[in-house]
Order: sequence, then structure tokens, then C-alpha cells
Amino acid sequence: MTSTASNSNVPPSLRRKPSSSEGVTPEEDEEDDSKDVENRSGLFGTSANLVNTIVGAGIIGIPYAFKQSGWIAGLLLLAFVGYLTDASLRIIINLATFHPKLRHFHVRTYEKLASFPFGSTIGRGFVLTNMFILAYGAMVAYLLIIKDTVPTLLFNIAPNKYEGLEREIILIGTSLLIILPLSMFKDMSTLAFTSTLSVAADVLLVIFILAFSPLQESVSNAGGFTQILKQDSIEPGLFIGLGVLSTAMACQHSAFIISGSLRDLTRERWSIVTGCSIFTATLLCAALGSAGYLGFMDQTQGDVLNNFEADSLAANGARSLLAITMFFTYPMEAFVARHVLFSLIDHNDLDGDIPTTSGCGGMCNRRHVMTLAIYVLTLIPALIFDDLGPVLSITGAIGASSISFIAPGVIFLGVNGEAFVTYCHSFLLKREGSSKSENNSSNDHIELPVAGDFSQQMQQQTTVEETPRMLPVAGQARILSTIDYHVGAKPWWWWLLGFPVWYSIAFKGMQGMHESCSEVNNQEPCFQLHDPPVGLGDDEILSNPKGRDYFLAVVFIIFGVTALIAGLTANIWFIVHGY
Repeated sequence: MTSTASNSNVPPSLRRKPSSSEGVTPEEDEEDDSKDVENRSGLFGTSANLVNTIVGAGIIGIPYAFKQSGWIAGLLLLAFVGYLTDASLRIIINLATFHPKLRHFHVRTYEKLASFPFGSTIGRGFVLTNMFILAYGAMVAYLLIIKDTVPTLLFNIAPNKYEGLEREIILIGTSLLIILPLSMFKDMSTLAFTSTLSVAADVLLVIFILAFSPLQESVSNAGGFTQILKQDSIEPGLFIGLGVLSTAMACQHSAFIISGSLRDLTRERWSIVTGCSIFTATLLCAALGSAGYLGFMDQTQGDVLNNFEADSLAANGARSLLAITMFFTYPMEAFVARHVLFSLIDHNDLDGDIPTTSGCGGMCNRRHVMTLAIYVLTLIPALIFDDLGPVLSITGAIGASSISFIAPGVIFLGVNGEAFVTYCHSFLLKREGSSKSENNSSNDHIELPVAGDFSQQMQQQTTVEETPRMLPVAGQARILSTIDYHVGAKPWWWWLLGFPVWYSIAFKGMQGMHESCSEVNNQEPCFQLHDPPVGLGDDEILSNPKGRDYFLAVVFIIFGVTALIAGLTANIWFIVHGY
């Protein structure tokens, strides 16, 4: 059935691509898609972009994170954060692209994915806000590192000497010449080459730190490696370290931009990209973090290169590599920040190629103006502040915890809300006993006719209001469950394991999915059968979640909330007490 209703009342974040009846011919749409495919990258280029997004300013702060958390605790946290990062990247892209309820709706942004189960205000707003916090904090950190490294390279100005404005002037000049032009590009795939150079510089940077960090002297002064292990413990700044680690590994805010640049996106190819990228980034972070921390121990600074002498040839070589990384990584975050602002202001994402009516003589457009505004907004705090550690930690505690851990878990439960509610109900039915289940079985299912009016609704009378069930337009006779989702008293484990919270999230998501899918599809039911997208086989479609999938989603939420609250509290406490 072809729908002719208007999309005018549909939220911008949920509107479908215009069809030929809405002013875009199939030939034009096919031409745009072909141009888009031509600009996409392969596995290597996409992986390089992802690694470059991860291994930005955060990698140079890993030694500081180990100092705050403890070396062994820091390594364990890094491994766990790496695992969650890989899992969350696959979760959000798989839900958006391969979930049976969403694969027809061209879900190409993180905030649009969140808006389906939780609406534009809550879901979309939460994701966009934290995407901007994370990208903004990262960009400020990149500029701080450039301010520390480039003046030392050019004029031998020590990072800890603040006489005059030489460092600030150099920051402005170099960022205007290199960072701003790269940030003006429209598509991230154009940065694949610079990302490859940046990743190569990261690898060489790790080698430099391993080779020239005073490991032997430092370990000897501490009584030997065995003594370091004996004295190593979980430090009071554990969650400050976690914030730095979360910032270093956070890349979920770039996931849709990066996956969109991958040619022939499939679940397997995306899994290869995330697996290789996360493993590479985690390995680099662990190596540089260990070498930096063990080389300077309690004297480790937020930017470990500041621990080296300003006139050290080896240190200056490392500073050169770090500067290259910062210059080429800043534009990646600028793409994300620009995307967020366009989504909030213009509802236009990155397609801002409409000339402004004033200024620039008609030669610049909204994309250029927005990019320049973002650059200025990040430059101002970078010129004022100098300490990198708190920037990384606070950014991680708020932005990374929300966007990397809380959001993927909540969205997973929301998108799969009906399946999770049914999953919970199965346990409650078992508790009621087999005899009661058999007595109720005749009332738990309603056989639907082969064909009917899709506007009809059938609803089992229960003690609580529940989402009405729609009838399919046509097809074979099928059975839909109409379950009383609030059966009886709950067992002790229901409360102990927090099921009221997870159930509420899933139930809210279930209602939101039904409303959003129906609204965006012009009141057609979300489960109405459509032809699958061209090139997307049945083997690519996600199957129903299992118990371990729900468990992982809950772990995401608990870990993220803990990291946010504890990290922010620890940072405030340490700042107030002047630690």
C-alpha cells in the first residue's frame, strides 16, 4: 500500500528520505547514492579513521590515568573499557542498520536511533548534548596539547614557562593554517589519508616513549619491578583515571559518520573494522601508558611529554609526532560537533551548502561559518587554561560515560523493548506455576484473520493499560501475544537485580518504538511487511536478543552511571581540595 499522507507533522529527526512523488526522481536519488559510494573508504581507510578518532588527545593522558587509578587497576580498566567500546560500536550500528524494525527507516545518525524508542526531546536531546560535550572537550584538549608541544619544537619554549604570549600566538597561527582548513571539508572520507598518517605517528610516538622513557632508572629507584607490583594498589583517583580512559577510547559519537564512510557496510565488515581498530587502540594506549607511568611514577603529568626536558632531541621527536596526531585528529571531532549543531539548529546535518545572505561575498556557506564558530569556541578555553588532565577527566566523566556506556545500553533495551518485556514475563509465568500458565494460555493469544483493515486495533482487557496490537494488512494467519505485563507479585530477585528499572526503560521504549514507527511510516504499523533494502540479505538481519544480550545492556548502564557520578564527584573533590 502506498501512503500519501504528509510528513509535515513528523519530527525532522524521523522524516524519511523524499520519494519521487516528493520532488526527487529515482534517477537523481540513484545518482546521489552512486556519488556517495564513490567517496567511501575500504576496510583499511575506515579502520584508520576509527583508530585516529580513538587515539587522539587521550593517548597522551593514559600515563596520568594510570597514576590516578593505579597501574594494574588502570590496565584492567583499559581492557574493560576497550571491550565495552567494541561491543557498543557494534550494538548501535547493528540496531540502526540491521534491526528488523528499523532497517527500512534509513537510521544514519546516533540521535535518530535514540529518538525512535525515546522521542526527540529525551532520546535525541540526550545523545546530541553528550556528543557535543565529548567532541568539544576533545577538541579543547587537542589545542592544549598543540600549545604545549609546537612552541617547544619551534622556539624551545618550555611547557612550564608561561612568560609572554608566544605559546598562544603559535597556537593560533598553526591551528589557522592546518586545523581550520582540514575541518572545512564536508565528508570524513576525505581525511582517510591524513588519518593514516596520524595513526602511523601514534605508533612511532609509542615507540619513542618506550625507547626514551627513563624506565630503568625510575624502576630501580622504586626498588625494582617486583616492589612496584607489591606497592601498586587501587588509588583514590580511580574514577578520575577512568574518566581519562573513557575519553581516550570514546568514539561512539563518530560511529555513524565512520560507518557511513565504509564501502559495502555489512555486520561482518563493520565487526572487522571495530575489532581491529579497538584492539590496535587498546594496545597502543596500554604500551604508552605503562611506559610513561613507570618512567615518571608519581611525577607523571597530564601530558606525559611535559615530563621530558624541553631541549631533549628524543622528546622533541615525540612532540613532533604528537603534534601531527593532534593536527589531523581535531577535524574528526569538528565533524561531529558541526553535525550536532546543524542537527539542533538547521535540522540539516552536514548538508549546509547554502550560501549565506551576508558576509564572505557569497563565497562561504553555513558549513564554513559553523566550522569557524566551533574553532573559535574551542580556541578560547585552550588559550586560557593549561592543565590537560582535568579536561580529559571531566569530559570522560560526563560525555564519554553518557554516550559510550549509558546510551547504548538504554537504546538496546528500548529498541528491543517488546522482546525484553516478553522475556521478563516468561520468568514471571514460570513463577506462577505450570497449571496457571495452562489455564491462562487460551487467553494469552488471539488468532488474527488472514487480512483486515490495518487501522483496526485489538486489545486484551487487563488490569493495566497496555499498547494496542495492530492487525497486518494482508498475509498468512498469525498469532500475536497480548500479555498482561504486570502479572502478580514479583519475586525478591526482581527487586534485587533492578528489574523495575530495566523493565520501565524497556516498556517506555516499546511504546516509543510503536509510536515513532507508526508516525514516520504515516500511521502504518511498524511490523508491516516491506521489501528489504537492495543488497541486504536475510542473514544480515538481527535475530531476537538472548539473555546475555540483555545482561550486557544492563552492564553498560550500570557501568556508565557509576562512572559518571563517581567520576564527576571525584573531579570536584580533587579540584576543591587543590590536589
